[in-house]
Amino acid sequence: MILRVIRLILGAAILAAAAMVISRAVPMLSGWGGDLRQLILPIGLILGSVAGIGAYYFATFRSSSPFQAFRIILAAVAGMIGYYFLASGGVELYLLLSKGSFRAANLLTPVMHLTAVLVIFVVYYFMVLGSSSIRRALENIFAVPDLLKKLIFTLGLLCIYRIGFHIPLPGLNQTALTRFMTRTSQGPFGQAMEYFAMFTGGNLRQCTLFGLGIMPYISAAIIFQLLATVVPAIEKLQKEGQAGYRKIQEYTRYLTVFLCIIQAIVVWTSIMRPNVYPEYRGSISIFLMAVFGLTAGTIFLMWLGEQIDEYGIGNGISLIIMAGIVARLPWAIRLLINRASLKITAAEGDIGLSKIIFLVAAFIFVVAGSILITQAQRRIPIQQAKHTRGRRIYGGQRQYLPLRVNHGGVMPIIFASSLMLFPSVIFVKIAEVWRNSFTTFMARAFQRGSLIYELVYIGMIFFFAYFWTTVQFRPKDMAEQLRDYGSFIPGLRPGKRTADYLERVMERITYCGAAFLAVIAVIPEVVATRLKIPWAISAFLGGTGLLIVVAVGLDFVQRIEAELIMRNYGGFLTEGGRIRAERW
Repeated sequence: MILRVIRLILGAAILAAAAMVISRAVPMLSGWGGDLRQLILPIGLILGSVAGIGAYYFATFRSSSPFQAFRIILAAVAGMIGYYFLASGGVELYLLLSKGSFRAANLLTPVMHLTAVLVIFVVYYFMVLGSSSIRRALENIFAVPDLLKKLIFTLGLLCIYRIGFHIPLPGLNQTALTRFMTRTSQGPFGQAMEYFAMFTGGNLRQCTLFGLGIMPYISAAIIFQLLATVVPAIEKLQKEGQAGYRKIQEYTRYLTVFLCIIQAIVVWTSIMRPNVYPEYRGSISIFLMAVFGLTAGTIFLMWLGEQIDEYGIGNGISLIIMAGIVARLPWAIRLLINRASLKITAAEGDIGLSKIIFLVAAFIFVVAGSILITQAQRRIPIQQAKHTRGRRIYGGQRQYLPLRVNHGGVMPIIFASSLMLFPSVIFVKIAEVWRNSFTTFMARAFQRGSLIYELVYIGMIFFFAYFWTTVQFRPKDMAEQLRDYGSFIPGLRPGKRTADYLERVMERITYCGAAFLAVIAVIPEVVATRLKIPWAISAFLGGTGLLIVVAVGLDFVQRIEAELIMRNYGGFLTEGGRIRAERW
């Protein structure tokens, strides 16, 4: 009964949206002035409405399985995206050829649009039509109701996050705020805002409800993890199991609220107060709504992340950060297409052929390096002691203790990049107030791409890699657990010698992991700065943003893989045919 009501409500909403869209598209067609480019939008709106209604009907009433419904909906979405690129690219190519303009620079944009159409349909074919491992894995996912519910729940909460991402705070003059951000976009303050938005999942450029992002919660969690190493009471809570974990989570939420209030006051003072409407300037109510709105937004994001951890696929905080980065990727690709040029020595502001080749190489290097450093392990042999019970001998198996080379994941990059925001902004402000040779030198030294900035950045990556490993990895506790389970490392006595050995091994592999992480994070940004590639393109297509997306995406795939293997289904990395699914 509930499912039928949901179907009726969803169908009514789709019909109402389609009627509204068609009512706006018909006047556009009636006012057509003869330009083919004016037909792309209204025809696309009409086709999108028809495709949406058709996809809803066939997916809801005609499909025999959840995977078939997914395939129908994905076909409608891929078809509309393909229509946009095909129509825009085809019309532009026809107009250029009709005018006799055969210059490579003019043909680049339509050719890239047509290439995007080909890529979209090839990906769609291998995902849901062809006999590939990806299709088999997707069929297995849709064959497990529990896993499918977790994925839908996770995607639903991420959609809620993206909706709240665009809700502005009251009392702010968005026009004045846009002008303010445009003026400061090229300076260190504007770059700091871009960094903040990318690494926190927030949006301070428009001062939305989720402006502070998730960083206050991450900072509070790190503070309590650090305090657990020096405060015996918190360390005791950690050892109490689930009850102690809940108590620490409660304290973390309280500290998150305090940090949110402090950061919201700073944001109000530096960004919001100069850009409110004149009639609201000096209003205490607007100030309180801004502070409590930003605080409530971060608390809501914290709640979303915890719900994803508990009822979804897991790793909710990292997924929120990744969703914010992925949402900016289409804009970065569009900016690249608009500025692309086939000339080796392009004009000022354009991206020539050499820069495009570098972006492609950096994309491959970062993706391959991220996979390598994320999957790399140091396996330490573990021998189980033999136990004699009656006439039988138990144990004696030889296993391995896997130690990750990059134990901190992408967290060292996030923390180092977040802290490096402050020196560039602070030294520029100091240089504006007290201008002399020293302050000018420091302001230039801490600009992204300079030697001192990159050296400090690398040092911060190493520091946070060791810091995160120290907080997360406890060799003494691991040695005690091995001893309690009757296991030992061959050649080492259980206890202190085992703990010292594990700590020494972890220090060495963390050094290698941090060095490789620094190379992946720094080299593309340095080269992009030297080549004068816009940061909005280099960060998302060959820099730190892509590194975070790949690392979190790998973790996401591994979690799905674990769910499938636990139910004897083949995953993304498993060869073989599809296993017969259980019935819904």
